[in-house]
Amino acid sequence: MIPKRILIIQTAFIGDVILSTSLVESLKKEFPDSELDFLLRKGNEQLFEHNPNVRKVLVWDKKKRKLSNLAQVIKEVRASRYDLLINLQRYFSTGLIAFFSNAKYKIGFSQNPLSFCYDKKVQHVMTEGTHDIIRNHRLIEGLTQSEPQKPKLYPSDKQYANVEGYKAEKFITIAPASVWFTKQFPEHKWVEFLDQLDFDGQVYFVGAPSDRELCDRIIKTNEKNIGKNLCGEMSLLESAALMKDAEMNYVNDSAPQHICSALDAPVTAIFCSTIPEFGFGPLSSNSRVVQTNEKLDCRPCGLHGHMQCPKGHFKCANSIDVSQMNFISED
Repeated sequence: MIPKRILIIQTAFIGDVILSTSLVESLKKEFPDSELDFLLRKGNEQLFEHNPNVRKVLVWDKKKRKLSNLAQVIKEVRASRYDLLINLQRYFSTGLIAFFSNAKYKIGFSQNPLSFCYDKKVQHVMTEGTHDIIRNHRLIEGLTQSEPQKPKLYPSDKQYANVEGYKAEKFITIAPASVWFTKQFPEHKWVEFLDQLDFDGQVYFVGAPSDRELCDRIIKTNEKNIGKNLCGEMSLLESAALMKDAEMNYVNDSAPQHICSALDAPVTAIFCSTIPEFGFGPLSSNSRVVQTNEKLDCRPCGLHGHMQCPKGHFKCANSIDVSQMNFISED
């Protein structure tokens, strides 16, 4: 089958969408003349700015009038008459989109409640050590002959130019925040890391506007007052353009880790309550994982993070030795 029009559905959060760009790269390599569209949740569309492999981004606003907006999305998808639809999610709402899509060939995971409508369904298995991009690529086995491609983002020349001034001297970045408390390396541990950091370049803190207060506290609290707070001062792709040329990027198990993977930027990923074996670890050629050396019977405490430690002690983060983090790129 050579599909003329393809739709990928991934309406989860930023990191999941970034990882799904691996599928975009693989499909366009196999079917370079196909038109490929992508359906995502409102707020994530900036990830596909300047992406030459995506013709159109369809947006579902989940926060306002969720059901009426879902109906509009279904109408738009149905009118496009896709030859191939690939649903990366396992939830009823995206199964509904597939069910009413009028697509010629539909693929998705068998755990979706409406998977009976798929022409091909694949079991989603959290096999230890299998990366998420491999799980997603199992959906298109038999359709493509190429190896799974790495995720990829495409900052524009202008976006690279906008951050060039920050690159006058060598630098590292720190993205200390996460939506989930138990995925976020604690504030006092970031301070501890900076207190022992041996680096004579610039230290930039990156993140959303909502992360600015956290970063200000870390900068003011560390003994050397190291750091410049850039949270909210640049777009997501401008942050990506900055991180690409860092000596090292220090991140949680969260979206900035996947940004690094998509640009092959050096990365040190800190895993607290979650573990790399879930399949969401870094893919950069220069990447390291930092995690506790203690054997904790409560870790991992779930596939995703929690808003508080279920045990109350947060040992998975507090027991991490920050000296494990004190290395910069070997290049």
